[in-house]
Amino acid sequence: MGRRGPPGSAVPSTLVSSVRRCSRTACGRPAVATLTYVYADSTAVLGPLATYAEPHCYDLCAEHAERLTAPRGWEVVRLAADAGPVRRTSDDLEALANAVREAARPQERTPRQGGPGDTESGEIGRRGHLRVLRSPDS
Repeated sequence: MGRRGPPGSAVPSTLVSSVRRCSRTACGRPAVATLTYVYADSTAVLGPLATYAEPHCYDLCAEHAERLTAPRGWEVVRLAADAGPVRRTSDDLEALANAVREAARPQERTPRQGGPGDTESGEIGRRGHLRVLRSPDS
């Protein structure tokens, strides 16, 4: 018996494959790329295989990734694949921390009437979609 169940059991094996497979129907080849749709921009983004399987992304094998086409009026963006396997380093965490620090740093600019920097709203800076607000104590 071992790791496999008895013949005719409902669960033939407790082993799970760690290889992600192509999302295309009836294709069992290993996935090498991940496809994501950005509906707001009518864009299909095909990049290297994502670190984790995401619910709204599609893993594709090399053949299906190469033959990918998008609906009429959509753009396909193909991101370059990395040379080797993805390895997490402390640099990733450090880069994220630096981005958060920079986003929180107040910017030197003149306030506009009724816009960012308006003292009534308490906003003293903006970086993309992030806002820096004045402390309630000041």
